[in-house]
Amino acid sequence: MQDDVESWPTGRLLSVAARLVEGRFEQFLAGLGLTHAGLIALHHLAGGPLSQRELAQLCRVTDQTISRTIERLARTGHADRTADGRDRRRTVVTITAAGAEALAVARREEQRSEDLLGAVDDYHHFRQQLITLITRVPAPADQRRTR
Repeated sequence: MQDDVESWPTGRLLSVAARLVEGRFEQFLAGLGLTHAGLIALHHLAGGPLSQRELAQLCRVTDQTISRTIERLARTGHADRTADGRDRRRTVVTITAAGAEALAVARREEQRSEDLLGAVDDYHHFRQQLITLITRVPAPADQRRTR
């Protein structure tokens, strides 16, 4: 596979790199009792409690998808969910101390591990380039709420 990697189109390079990094990271996260979706949710919850709907919007997934993610995070002790005191129809989700610790460990591992982004010469520059790419290239309409 790597013999002809130099000739690959950039889109294929990005796609294969994403799958490789995500696959390795999924294995690491499983050891923390997390999934990639759960990690994304914890990232947003680190800023403070959010309603289930707000969390779904920030994670760019449907309410049904975030509901399953929150259920797993609650089951593993990474997040709590409670009914909003002012509106009982609304569920508020909060990161727990265990969730905050798992998030911190995952963030350190992402930068440190040679199997992940530690293999990149300039992690912060690479990250900034990815952010620029993501923010400047609009997603196709059918992908805007599913990722």
